[in-house]
Amino acid sequence: MVLTALLALSACAPTAAPYTAPRPQDCHKNGLATLYDGVFTFGTDQPVYPPWFIGDNPANGEGFEAAVAYAIAGRLGYAPEDVRWVRVPFSEAIVAGPKMFDANLSQVSITDQRRAAVDFSAPYFDVSQAVVTVKSSPAARVRSLADLKALRLGAQVGTTSQTAARAVDGDRPVEVYNTNGDAKLALNNGEIDALVADLPTAFTVAGELRDGVMVGQLPTDSDTAEQFGLVLDKGSSLTPCVSAIVGALRADGTLERLQTTWLADAGRAPVLT
Repeated sequence: MVLTALLALSACAPTAAPYTAPRPQDCHKNGLATLYDGVFTFGTDQPVYPPWFIGDNPANGEGFEAAVAYAIAGRLGYAPEDVRWVRVPFSEAIVAGPKMFDANLSQVSITDQRRAAVDFSAPYFDVSQAVVTVKSSPAARVRSLADLKALRLGAQVGTTSQTAARAVDGDRPVEVYNTNGDAKLALNNGEIDALVADLPTAFTVAGELRDGVMVGQLPTDSDTAEQFGLVLDKGSSLTPCVSAIVGALRADGTLERLQTTWLADAGRAPVLT
């Protein structure tokens, strides 16, 4: 009798509807719960560098991530004047807790560890890490990963660049800096032999340094490809719509066109093996 009753109850119980991602056309500012009504607030680090942002001024819309931000805002129904920017240190953007922004673009790689503290949008850029140095450094003669192991590497603290640098030789410490600008200064002063950064940033740094040299890319595992995503508050109601818009921008070729516009000068670098 108990079994019959349980079967009857389970037969009557409603089944949960499968999750359906929102359609981009259903995501509009009139129905979005942003920090400020009618305004979309983006966060990013300070300072920010080319080719992601130009002139350390996200509001000018120049640079790959600035252009991506305004493309997302536009698809959500926000005019450029409805977009607001706030500056948040990289390390603060990826920790748990209430955010000063609706979404953040700071070249933040999507990782499971970070997912425990924040939401990520669908990825908007596939990443590779690279090594840059100056001609006077012993790193300028590096041709393999084995050659890197004896050198002093630096990276921005809390980034996947730091993780990649540490993976070169787990027994050797990596010097960490608050910003890539600080790391670049350390390289210029000879405090480190080489700097690890994402490939477009590394090309920019090489161009800005006197006698800058692109050493090469660090190898990546195709099964764990690194990707950038927008950061949102954990459980944000905006995450599904932001992800849907990023997916639409990828599908219609917008992301590819923006990469061609802002990242084409990054060029290519040999992969170190």
